[in-house]
Amino acid sequence: MRHRIRTAVALTVVTGLALAGCGSSSAAGETTTLHIVGFAVPEAANKAIAAQWTKTEAGKGVRFKTSYGASGDQSRAVVSGLKADYVHFSVTSDVTRLVDAGLVEASWDDGPTKGIVSSSVVVLAVREGNPKNIQGWDDLIKPGVGIVTPNPASSGAARWNALAAWGHVAANGGTDVQAEEYLTKLFGNVVSLPNSGRDATTTFLDGTGDVLLAYENETILARQNGEKLDWVLPATTVLIENPGAILSKADPKAKEWLNFVLGPQGQRQFALTGFRPVIDGVDTTGVEGAADPDNPFPAPQKLLTVAKDFGSWSALSKKFFDENDGIVTKVIAASGKAK
Repeated sequence: MRHRIRTAVALTVVTGLALAGCGSSSAAGETTTLHIVGFAVPEAANKAIAAQWTKTEAGKGVRFKTSYGASGDQSRAVVSGLKADYVHFSVTSDVTRLVDAGLVEASWDDGPTKGIVSSSVVVLAVREGNPKNIQGWDDLIKPGVGIVTPNPASSGAARWNALAAWGHVAANGGTDVQAEEYLTKLFGNVVSLPNSGRDATTTFLDGTGDVLLAYENETILARQNGEKLDWVLPATTVLIENPGAILSKADPKAKEWLNFVLGPQGQRQFALTGFRPVIDGVDTTGVEGAADPDNPFPAPQKLLTVAKDFGSWSALSKKFFDENDGIVTKVIAASGKAK
């Protein structure tokens, strides 16, 4: 079953062919191909949304070419020439890179959701039955606990994980010094730093480590695919907000696609694959793989957000992830775990 959630990193594939039965050619006998470039985690959700959209009048005749991989790598690939009409990344800074390159309009995040198309929270995935009795962040720095988390140098998921870990200390009365000490201990227990969030999930499911720092939706999707794992929603975690944007020179159909993604039908498909909807009023019942399928998205005791607790992506990127002086960058380098 495990092969079902594996993703080839940065590999462009034609998925529209699989949807040919759902969307016919346009009245003129022509088809439109939209190029989607995204981080690895939402591939299943985007495929499900595409299958629904091609049943609508707007989606008729539309096919897709997609490329999925680590968010940062995918963003840099678009800047380097990888064709995209629509991008779906893990973190806002990966869209900002495209704005700076003149590929996305500066107004991309002016809408009601501020450019966010999917959301989740950071959870602690554990082996079935939770044999290490992991109950929260403090358990991760105990001796003998092996942690899997992706590499922040390439992965947006890794950056969300690091922010959640930092916030566990900083948002509960700790100083920056204490938060950095916690991160140092946490990365001391890291046994694998894969390239992307999806690679990290695969590594964990293949038997490495005791705990996987993960998107909640990744754990739900894994269970939907028959994997045996549990997860802990920590008392303090961070709201993961994944941006989506249309390229300046995108096919006009891309805007209609984004409208569908942000509508009730698109957000329902996100929910069914484990993501928390970004608009109100979406049916979230019947989510297979969730701990409670009819109440799949419990509220954490303390939910941190970038805007409320970290200022902005530009500020936190410099503070935590600058390639020379970022706190997380330095902690990982000192741990000796970086590739």
